[in-house]
Amino acid sequence: MISEENLERAAPAPPENKAWATELGIVLIGRNEGERLKASIRSVLESGVQVVYVDSGSTDGSTAFAASHGVAVVDLDLSIPFTAARARNTGLAELVKRLPGVQFVHFIDGDCALEPGWLAKAMSFLSSRPDVAVVCGIRQEIKPDASLYNWICNIEWNQPAGETTACGGDALFRVAPFQEVGGFNPALLAGEEPELCIRLREKGWKIWRLADPMTRHDAAMTRFGQYWKRAVRSGYGQARVAMLHGKSRSGIWMRESLRPLAYVCLPVISLVLVMLIGVWGLLPLAIFPLQVTRIALRMGAADWRSWGYGTMMMAAKFAETQGMLALVRDLMTGHTRKIIEYK
Repeated sequence: MISEENLERAAPAPPENKAWATELGIVLIGRNEGERLKASIRSVLESGVQVVYVDSGSTDGSTAFAASHGVAVVDLDLSIPFTAARARNTGLAELVKRLPGVQFVHFIDGDCALEPGWLAKAMSFLSSRPDVAVVCGIRQEIKPDASLYNWICNIEWNQPAGETTACGGDALFRVAPFQEVGGFNPALLAGEEPELCIRLREKGWKIWRLADPMTRHDAAMTRFGQYWKRAVRSGYGQARVAMLHGKSRSGIWMRESLRPLAYVCLPVISLVLVMLIGVWGLLPLAIFPLQVTRIALRMGAADWRSWGYGTMMMAAKFAETQGMLALVRDLMTGHTRKIIEYK
């Protein structure tokens, strides 16, 4: 229930385009995002369209804040293992109930804020390209200089514009093709967006990235342990998607899943060689400093962060392998893993 003192701030702004009121909606997902979620909600309310917030067991007052601002709130049933994919599917189902004529849905994560003007550009692009099912833009870190890890995230988001193979968690979808292919795979702990894009592309749809700011992200990574867990989750998700679609035309992530294993095997190979030929057996380990140097030179050796980036890329190979091994163990034992959180 919205109190009288909240009525004015709860009232959504008029939509930028009147047609959006019935055609477009926003699904926001979050879990204990705190101030990040508040900024996200304020940003999406500026669009004036229907917003659905799906919460996954927050204990920080997120649902109360969303409800007080006129946002439809759905509490995800946590008796079923949580995934971001299931949260987004649930949000869209609620959006369709509230807005039966909805044709477009913009998904956004609770640690992101929508850039002003992005929806107009994205909707205009989709109206001119009926062959495109998904359009995304540039996600930027709010505080890229707060830590090396935030800076690395900002580099990851900076992908080239044009037709692409996948989007991230923030993107504008056509509802019809999304529903046609069954939406996100709710069983995936990570990698659900690229996996969905595979199925869309196999149906003939295109995925597009515009060179326009879309969202502002707050990774809030200040510790190596957070970076490691994030890489573990990435390895877990990449391997699962590779297993699902390794034989498809895209062959997504097969190489990405095998490469970390190759790096992790090098110390073992080196140990065997040392036993056979002595100190010269350490030579295979030179690949690690050589790779760090190659990456740093490519990015600009004068910036110390380039060397940090190269070092983290090598460390991530071991974390990704841990994620892949965890997946293999889960598949062999039938274990249902909970979400891997790094925040």
